Amino acid sequence: MAKAVVGIFRTQERAKEAIEELKSQGFDEKEISLVAREKQEEDFAEEEQGPGGLTMGQQDLSEGIFAGGAVGGLTGLLAGAGALLVPGVGPIIAAGPLATFLTGIVGGGLVGGLIDFGIPEERGRHFEERVKRGDILVSVKAEDDEVEQVTSTLERYGAEDVEAH
Repeated sequence: MAKAVVGIFRTQERAKEAIEELKSQGFDEKEISLVAREKQEEDFAEEEQGPGGLTMGQQDLSEGIFAGGAVGGLTGLLAGAGALLVPGVGPIIAAGPLATFLTGIVGGGLVGGLIDFGIPEERGRHFEERVKRGDILVSVKAEDDEVEQVTSTLERYGAEDVEAH
C-alpha cells in the first residue's frame, strides 16, 4: 500500500538536493510533490505600505508568480508546477500529485488538501503552519518497501518532521 512520506525543509537548496537525489534513485514526478509559499511583489508592497497597501485580491497569479525567484529553482525539478492562492496561507507553488488535491480547495486551506492526501488533520495543520512561515514541504508517494529509503534520503538532506502516512 502506498504511503505519503513528508518532510519539511527550511531552505530551497536542501529541498532541491533531496528532490534531485530521489529522482536519481528512480522516483519520478508522479511520486514527488512540493508545496512552498511564494513571496509576491505584492507581499513586499503590503509590508512597506502597511494595512493600506495592496491586497491579495489584486494579484494576478498567472503572471509574475516567480517574482524574486523565491522558489523558482525548485519549479524546474517537477513538471506541472503551478500557482495557487490558498485561503489562510496565501500564494503557493505546488507540484506533483499533492498539487491535484490542492487545486479544488476553497475553504479547507492547505490542511484540507493534506487530509485528502492522507495526512491526519493535526499534522496537516502543523505542515500548513510551516509552509506559512516559508518552509518547503516535500512529499513522496512510496510503497511500503520504499518508505525507509525515502525517509532516510529526506533526513540526510536536512528535512525536519519526516513522517509516513
